[in-house]
Amino acid sequence: MPATQRRYTIEFKKNAVLLSYERKSVLNTAVKLDITPKLLSKWRTIYREYKEGSFPGRGKKRFFYEDSTIFDLEKKLAASQLRLTILKEGVKLKPQGKQALYNFIYQNKEKYPIGIMCDVLGVSASMYNLRMQQPLSKREIQVSLFKNAVTSVFYEFKQHCGCVLIARELCKRGVQISEDQVTFFMKQMGLKRKVKKKYKVTTDSRHTLYISPNILDRHFTTDKPSKVWVSDITYLQIERRFLYLTVIIDLYDRKIVGWNLSSELSTGTTILPAWNMAVSNRKLEDNLVFHSDRGTQYANKLFTNILKKYNCVQSMSRKGNSIDNAVSESFFNSLKRELVYTQKKLLSPKEMRAEIFNYIENWYNTERRHSALNYKNIKEFNAEN
Repeated sequence: MPATQRRYTIEFKKNAVLLSYERKSVLNTAVKLDITPKLLSKWRTIYREYKEGSFPGRGKKRFFYEDSTIFDLEKKLAASQLRLTILKEGVKLKPQGKQALYNFIYQNKEKYPIGIMCDVLGVSASMYNLRMQQPLSKREIQVSLFKNAVTSVFYEFKQHCGCVLIARELCKRGVQISEDQVTFFMKQMGLKRKVKKKYKVTTDSRHTLYISPNILDRHFTTDKPSKVWVSDITYLQIERRFLYLTVIIDLYDRKIVGWNLSSELSTGTTILPAWNMAVSNRKLEDNLVFHSDRGTQYANKLFTNILKKYNCVQSMSRKGNSIDNAVSESFFNSLKRELVYTQKKLLSPKEMRAEIFNYIENWYNTERRHSALNYKNIKEFNAEN
């Protein structure tokens, strides 16, 4: 009967080579381990070339140890990149609940391993399998649709709308949902409206120019266009300095009829360009009430003479009373909360001008819903009146 071939483990081969180096004798080591000197010499030759990769196991290819380390690192990097890709795509759906995550996993099961997707997104693989086997009830489907709709509007409006505005917007789009339901779903999904920040007052009322009385007296509604305009100036921080935004708002529909962005606070660079834009955008009516704060830009004779030329009645807020010009203050509050404070870096003058133009002309004057207009945008309000 032929003798069977002996099999040696990876550890045995490695230890045999190391022992032969320690004893400095191939023959003595081979005799002690009951192997042939020729076989031990072969192992030593292989070890000198491949080191730790000398004995990978039966059926496996030998490799250099450095190549193996790089391979392992590349393998770990690829796995990390895969998990990061899954997280980037799936994290947007987390606020919508686990059903949205289940749908994401199902839709991408051919693209990514299901087990990895479940692990990255914090979903139980067994619950995923169970959910895929059992269809959703009508109630679960309705809740899922509501959550998707709320999340969509929330991020479409750049996280600035609360439950009231979201509910009104969804109702306009044909989704019958109440403010209480929106509040419940937003709380459940962790959707929080961005909070307001305080901003610096730029009005300089310490002058000897004539101060007009407060004719507006906080009557912030009017029944037709160009009956009351309100105006104010605020600062916007950019790279290394400030820009100053002047706006003129028609109280009838809350439209910004005139605005200007300047690097100085003089009358000629703030209110005058904004006024010229306003009168070119909207026809003036006699005895238009123009309300502002007590700043020198508005009290300056250069501007007051223009108001007289157009038969306008000037009105100014009481000293230190920003509520008298609440509509302008509210606009600046919204502007800074929705645009300025969301920037991750200070913008250049060119970038800021582009952002302000886009915000006023393409968002505030067209798409944004206003509580003063019964949560309609300006286009809808003017179409109905």
